[in-house]
Amino acid sequence: MRVFVTGASGWVGSVTVRELLAAGHQVLGLARSDAGAAAVAAAGAEVHRGDLDDLDSLRRGAAMADGVIHTAFNHNFSTYLANCEADRQVVAALGAVLVGSDRPLIVTSGTGSNKENERVADFSSHPRMASEAAAAAVAARGVRVSVVRLPPSVHGDGDHGFVPMIIRSAREKGVSAYIGDGLNRWPAVHRLDAARLFRLALEKGASEAWYHGVGDEGVPFRDIAEVIGRHLNLPVVSKPAEEATGHFGFLGGFVSIDCPASSALTQELLGWRPMQPGLIADLEQGHYFKA
Repeated sequence: MRVFVTGASGWVGSVTVRELLAAGHQVLGLARSDAGAAAVAAAGAEVHRGDLDDLDSLRRGAAMADGVIHTAFNHNFSTYLANCEADRQVVAALGAVLVGSDRPLIVTSGTGSNKENERVADFSSHPRMASEAAAAAVAARGVRVSVVRLPPSVHGDGDHGFVPMIIRSAREKGVSAYIGDGLNRWPAVHRLDAARLFRLALEKGASEAWYHGVGDEGVPFRDIAEVIGRHLNLPVVSKPAEEATGHFGFLGGFVSIDCPASSALTQELLGWRPMQPGLIADLEQGHYFKA
């Protein structure tokens, strides 16, 4: 199968490209920069120049493929709502090319809804659900679309997401903090396990199926803070909820959320099994704490 992958040089997209190629697929990888194009080519994929703001480039990429995996997303949290709305337009553009073709479209979302393999009744309840609303809209037009929901932490060596930000905050503040009793839970998945799930969703996924890419169903945030404190030789402290934003900045809203999620149904439907280390085991390996 020839697969068009957006975000082909990104954190999840790059390993998805490698997973697809190893399974015998051909990959057409979206690249918006010379560096991204070089990375896509080095992985063994064909380069398609364009970006998320150029909907025509996305349509052209989808038109040349037997299936599409959309992993790209603008993670600038200062413009998060606008980015979510932009992603709605991206999904709509990709889906428009695939109407009536039975070519699969895999859309990426998050596990914040705490539901599995079903639509969220109120797509406005979480900004990231704009992507899922767009997926539902193109499905109604006859597109074979499914959604892979990823948890707050997609971890592994080279991670530049929430966990490294929290580690950086601990270094700057001189303490490793959690909110309240720290028992709020984060689901997590290793990036290599996530890549395998995207491939399985492409190959075996059903239309209008919502899959959870979850390895750890819910790691207590206090456990994360304790590992960070031990590796950085910093005290581990509790902060009251009203100090979350003052201590963590924009991360305050994320470090205190309780959002456990299960992948039991996803594993049953696709035969997917998380094989890589969980988040705590990955942190214990030490690569997150290298200078």
